[in-house]
Amino acid sequence: MNEKNMNIPSADDALQQIVDGFKRFRKDVFPEQEELFKKLANAQSPRAMFITCADSRIVPELITQSSPGDLFVTRNVGNVVPPYGQMNGGVSTAIEYAVSALGVQHIIVCGHSDCGAMKAVLNPASLEKMPTVKAWLRHAEIAKTVVADHQTCEHNHDGELNFLTEENVVAQLTHLQTHPSVASRLASGQLFIHGWVYSIETSEIRAYDALEGRFRPLDGEGPMPVATPRARLNSN
Repeated sequence: MNEKNMNIPSADDALQQIVDGFKRFRKDVFPEQEELFKKLANAQSPRAMFITCADSRIVPELITQSSPGDLFVTRNVGNVVPPYGQMNGGVSTAIEYAVSALGVQHIIVCGHSDCGAMKAVLNPASLEKMPTVKAWLRHAEIAKTVVADHQTCEHNHDGELNFLTEENVVAQLTHLQTHPSVASRLASGQLFIHGWVYSIETSEIRAYDALEGRFRPLDGEGPMPVATPRARLNSN
């Protein structure tokens, strides 16, 4: 047996760890928050929608220290938001429901460091045996083109991968604004959108500042960076 594989749990062990975690949750965690779960049993009123990558290392509730019911989370490979009308699947449905039914006031699109999806965008040959993933990541082509056409800016982004990760967030924010429910509420100032990039290694979050056209530390000095365009219409 390969010594490297000796520390990898078997399929049964991996499942047992998940089941044991559920048992601890039901025995120790749930009783401490039972009132909260009773309150949430028949209704939800999340503070924000959080669109992020399916990467197992990204846990929105942990990163933002949110409780159950706080975030309406949608995850997919590459934190992609397809433009409205091209692929009205799970992401589009979730956006429409979050905005129109739940009335969220904030939508956060969050990318992250060391993103496998962004690595694949830079190396399309790695997707030859994954045609569905390849087709899905065409929604990141806009970001890939921006990076390719502006390579002189790469030194400001700590490498091509980080540059692409940031530009992909900006691209998905652009796609997000094509959704009718989003566009309507942005125009009237009832909805705010945000673009974040989370660093797994350092915990830093850099947020897109639409006014300055760049990413700034979310916890830095000065006003909070936001990606929301200026409202144009009276909401009354």
